[in-house]
Amino acid sequence: MRCTRIYGVAVLLMVLQWSGVIAQTTRSLEIDPSYAVTAGRIYRTVIKNPAYKFEHANYSIFIPDGVPYIKGILIHQHGCTMEGTGAATAHDLQYQAFARKWHLAVIGPDLYPQKGSSCGDWISPEDGSGAALLDALRNFAGLTDHPELNNVPWLLWGHSGGGHWVLKMMGAYPSRIMGAFCYSAAFDPNIAYPPETGKIPVILRHAGAEDVIDCWPTATHAFLKFRALNSFASLAYTPGQTHNLSYVRYMAIPFFEAVLAQRLPEQGSSLLKDMDTTRAWLGDTLTNQVYKLTAYKKSREGMCLLPDATTAATWKEYVTTGTVADKTPPPAPVALKMYAGTADTAYLTWQVYGDVESPIKYFNVYRNKQLIGRFPESGEYQTFDLNGDNAIPVILPESRFLISTPVKKSDSFAVTAVNQFNLESSRTTINNRKK
Repeated sequence: MRCTRIYGVAVLLMVLQWSGVIAQTTRSLEIDPSYAVTAGRIYRTVIKNPAYKFEHANYSIFIPDGVPYIKGILIHQHGCTMEGTGAATAHDLQYQAFARKWHLAVIGPDLYPQKGSSCGDWISPEDGSGAALLDALRNFAGLTDHPELNNVPWLLWGHSGGGHWVLKMMGAYPSRIMGAFCYSAAFDPNIAYPPETGKIPVILRHAGAEDVIDCWPTATHAFLKFRALNSFASLAYTPGQTHNLSYVRYMAIPFFEAVLAQRLPEQGSSLLKDMDTTRAWLGDTLTNQVYKLTAYKKSREGMCLLPDATTAATWKEYVTTGTVADKTPPPAPVALKMYAGTADTAYLTWQVYGDVESPIKYFNVYRNKQLIGRFPESGEYQTFDLNGDNAIPVILPESRFLISTPVKKSDSFAVTAVNQFNLESSRTTINNRKK
C-alpha cells in the first residue's frame, strides 16, 4: 500500500536514440515505487549508439537528498550473464547509506550485448562502455541539480566480466578513479598500465581453485603489475567460497571508506589526493598476518599494501573467515506514525535509513515495552545476492504494522531495526495519538 505522505522521490526516465548524434530525447517523470524508504532520488537513462559494439546500456543512479554537492560516484558493474540486474544497486539501502555518509552518487549499470552475442561486446571500455558511462553522466548532470557529476571521481566495483571492465578502466581513466574493487575479475586483460594507474588503491578478490578457471591468475597477474607500480594493491583469497559466492560488500565498503578518507579532492577540485604511506599496512597472503609498513623490516615482495590499520584488520578478518562481522547496531527507524484503523485498532508506519555496515534484516515492534511482532512477518526486509551482490528485494514494501487488538490511550509503541548480524537499534517510540 502507498504511504499517506509521499516523500518526493522520483525516477526520471530518458530514452535516447542515436545516429551519430542525439536525434531525439523524450523524458517522462514517474514516482519510484521505493519512495517510502528511499532518502534520495533515483534517475534512469538509456544509452544507445550504433558506434558502440554493445546493443544498449541502462544506467540507474541514486542521488541522496540533502547533499548540495556530490563528491564522487560509486559505479557497481555487474558481470557476464547478469544483464538486467544492475539497477538493484541504486535501490540498495546499504549502498544508499554509504552514499549519504560520503556525499556520493551510486550508479548501477546494465550493459546489454547484441542479440545472440555475449558480454564480450561490453567488457572492454574501448568498445563503447567507457564512452557510454560518460554519456550517462552528461545526461544525469544536465537533468539534475548536480552538474558536478561530469567531473567528480569514481569508485569502481566489478564482478567477473565486470571486474575485467574495471581493470581495463584503470588503464583507460586512471585520473578519474579513486579506488577499485574486483570480485573474481575474469578474462585477464594483460595490458600495460600507465604509471598513473599506480596511484589507484585496489583489492582483487578471488576464490582460488574454486573460482572460474582464469580468475585466480587474473587476480595474481594484475596484483603483481600494480605492486610493480608501487600501488596500494591487495589480494583477498576467500577459501571455501566460489566465483558466485562471496560476502564482498563487507570488505569493499570499509576499503572504499579508507580510500575516500585519503583521496577525496577538495570541493571544486578534480585533483585526487595521493595515498598516505605513513598510514599504510602490509598483508601477508601466505599467513594472513598484517604489519605496519613503517615498522616492517623484512622483504615486502608479494605483500599486500593496505590503506590503514582499520582496513588491515578488516582484510585479515575477511581472508580468514570469508566475511566481516558488523559490530555496531543499525540506525533507529525514523518518522514513526500511528493511524486509526477499524474499530479500536491502529497501524504504525515508519521510515528507515540503511546501515553502512550491513543490510536491515527486519523490524521489531513493541507495545508498552513488550515485543508484539516483527516486520516483515517472515523473510528478510532486504538482503543481497551472494553472486552478483544485488539487493533483494529491489522494491521494498511499505513499512506498515497492523495493531489488531484495541488500543488504549495509555499505550505506547516502539519500533527497532535489526541488521544481518542480529544487532538491534535503539527504539523509536510513539504514544497513542490516533488520527
